[in-house]
Parts: sequence; C-alpha cells; structure tokens
Amino acid sequence: MRVIESSELIINPDGSIFHLHLKPENLADKVILVGDPGRVDTVANFFDTKEISVSNREFKTVTGTYKGKRVTVLSTGIGTDNIDIVVNELDALVNIDLKTRTEKADKKKLTLVRLGTSGALQPEIDLGSFVMTEISVGFDGLLNFYANRNDISDLEMEEAFLKHTSWNPQCAKPYFCKSSPKLVKLFSDFTIPGVTISAPGFYGPQGRVLRLPLADPKLNDKIVDFNYKGRKITNFEMESSAINGLSLLLGHDAVTICTIIANRVIKDATKDYKPYINSLIEKTLDKLATLE
Repeated sequence: MRVIESSELIINPDGSIFHLHLKPENLADKVILVGDPGRVDTVANFFDTKEISVSNREFKTVTGTYKGKRVTVLSTGIGTDNIDIVVNELDALVNIDLKTRTEKADKKKLTLVRLGTSGALQPEIDLGSFVMTEISVGFDGLLNFYANRNDISDLEMEEAFLKHTSWNPQCAKPYFCKSSPKLVKLFSDFTIPGVTISAPGFYGPQGRVLRLPLADPKLNDKIVDFNYKGRKITNFEMESSAINGLSLLLGHDAVTICTIIANRVIKDATKDYKPYINSLIEKTLDKLATLE
C-alpha cells in the first residue's frame, strides 16, 4: 500500500489539511460550496446549530445542522484552480487516513452543491432565475492534467463544439462533464436545466473587452448559437467544470446551481440579487435535508 509522501499531502501541525485547515471530524457529508467567503455566513445563518468555524485565506468553513441534518458550507474563492485544491482536500479528509497517509479501503461519497451567480447566454433566461448545470464545459483545462479525463467526458459533444467554434488550438481543450443524476433530479423542480461554461477568467475568457482585444471576437456568438441534440449553452461561470470533473473521477456527487444576475445577450443585469440568493440557499437546504 502506498504511503503518500509529506510533500504530496501536507498536514498542518494541528492535524488539519494544508489549505482548508479542516480535520476529518469537522466535515459533514453534505457540503455547500460558495465562492465568496462572505456568503458562508449568509448560508450558515439558516442553520439551526453551528459547531465549528474555520478560516484560512479565501477558504472559510462553517459546519452545523439544518432540520436535523449535518451540513458544511465552504468558500472556494474564484476559479477552477481553487476548486482543484478544495475538492482534492475534501476527498482526502474522508478517503485518506491522514495519520498513516494511506488510502482508505472503504470510500465515502460526498454531496457537493455549488451555489453561485452567473450570466445567462440565451435571451429567454430571466434575471433571478436558477440555472442548474446538467453538463459543465471546462474552458480551464484543469481536467486535462488528470488520467482518465476522456472516460468521464462527453467526447461527441466536445467534438461537435470544437468543430462549431473552430476552436483556437492555442487555448486549452474544453471538456464536457455531467453533474450527478441524483442531484439533478433532486433540484429539478425549482431550476432551469443548463449547459454551463466554466471560464478561466472573468474578462477575455468570457468575451468582455476593456483595453485588450480578443483572440476570437466572434467566440461568444458561436457559443450562443451552438446546439447539440437540442441542448444549448445556457450560462457562464467559473467553477462548475472542475467540481463536476474531479467529483466524477473521485466518486462524489456534485452539481452547480447559479442565480442569473445578468443576461449577456440582452445586455441587462439585476440591481439587487441578494433576495434571489437567499431564496436559492433556503430551497437548496430544504432539499438537502431530505437526503439520507
């Protein structure tokens, strides 16, 4: 059995994992992921009880209970590079013995639900609506560094997208990963099913122009027009692809639900999206409380 080297799995002097500063007993099986550390308290304020609160850098965690079920809320910061840290360390907390540095024989499955904000890419998607990612498209390239990437990707949809967009070979090759069918079904009654692009940036990678011109000024138009077996790209965000991809490789259930705060096609944005966010949080917690 492989003993994982200290350089590969860094444990803090108090026994917590390196970036998240969490110990295995701090983590619930149901985890809500948010980007903004400030939103952790927004979610945790819905909890009935709170047992721990831990912060390190952009990673803030609160674990408590909601309607009798133990739940963790954790901030990831922005981007799939942070998700690489978060998902790997969450998995290590439950599936690696941190004392012996060996993989556990019996694996635990986590439920990971990202709640975020997003910009819509189809004109009919209303501001304030909730888009649930059924398929996430990774523009970030993260999953290309891991073995078995093709085994969990929709290669036919990927190929159709590359052809449709005349994909720039200087960019990372996009990957298409599905969300957990169980979680898609769980949240289907208050969400719009979506195909979501995770971009590796907020400006150029999402087609925004300030002072720098774009390598492909028509890319967003091609994205909006893409149609694969009746499925269109619905929205942009920055984390769901890595959450889906890593969760599929590691054996966890994952899904992303985003509040639409802007529509990139009709050039409109909501002035106050906090009430929508609060509604999404409560609806999500209510559904998670029904899971065993």
